[in-house]
Amino acid sequence: MAQGLKKSFLFNFLAVLILCGVLYFLFFASLGIITQHGQESKVPNLVGKNLKEARAVLEKLGFEVDVDSSYEPDKKPFVILSQMPDVNATVKVGRSIFLTVNKAEPPMTPMPKLTDLSYRSAVLILNSSRLVLGDTLHRPDFAKGTVLDMLFKGKPIKAGDMVPQGSKIDLVIGEGFGNVESNVPDVIGMSADEGIAILNGNGLTVTTIWDGAIVDSASAIIYNQTPSPFNELDVPNRIKEGDVIDIRIKQDPTSDEMENNRRPANNVNPPATPPTP
Repeated sequence: MAQGLKKSFLFNFLAVLILCGVLYFLFFASLGIITQHGQESKVPNLVGKNLKEARAVLEKLGFEVDVDSSYEPDKKPFVILSQMPDVNATVKVGRSIFLTVNKAEPPMTPMPKLTDLSYRSAVLILNSSRLVLGDTLHRPDFAKGTVLDMLFKGKPIKAGDMVPQGSKIDLVIGEGFGNVESNVPDVIGMSADEGIAILNGNGLTVTTIWDGAIVDSASAIIYNQTPSPFNELDVPNRIKEGDVIDIRIKQDPTSDEMENNRRPANNVNPPATPPTP
């Protein structure tokens, strides 16, 4: 009886060992198939291809596809912008290839503040905000080369307003005053506020001198200016935008006084008449 049990135990023990050996062999034999050991492929160049085309290429090679999105205004919708791993990288079949695809609809972005910046700085900020420089307009202003205004579709836009990425933004740039010349405005006889407003509107820098006792500044009159509206030949004087013009103001100037200042030729004495012999 004991001998039979001993033989039965040895038989079962050997059977278990054989079974474990078979299972061990089958496991490691199939592991290469499960993990696709030795099956590798090079990643093709997918940048610039359409997503549908790129996915078909990768799936044919046995890769999985993982898609993310970004936006480039100068690229077509659903075009591959970047990939990971890079082109010609050797990757095991079944691994994921990560693709970044261009969005079909541009996301919104806040308009950056470009006013008071130089043209070059404004362009760099536009690019970093994924906005596109449109037309560049110029306007006479002291701030030469500085952004004065921002326009979107021809209308002013403020910093912080939301616009689609890829939008064209027009910039108004100051061009200085050096080359713009016009007749000297005639403000003699006007009130101080009226005259200063006209001179500022012509891009001139105004300095004021108040003469005599001023009873009411609102009713005080500009009675002289330098340069004067006319020269000694009674021809309008010329002035460049940005130049300085001096105005003198007092309470009650006379009409003759103002006219003499307006046309300095009136102050030139006529030649003396020779005495009659």
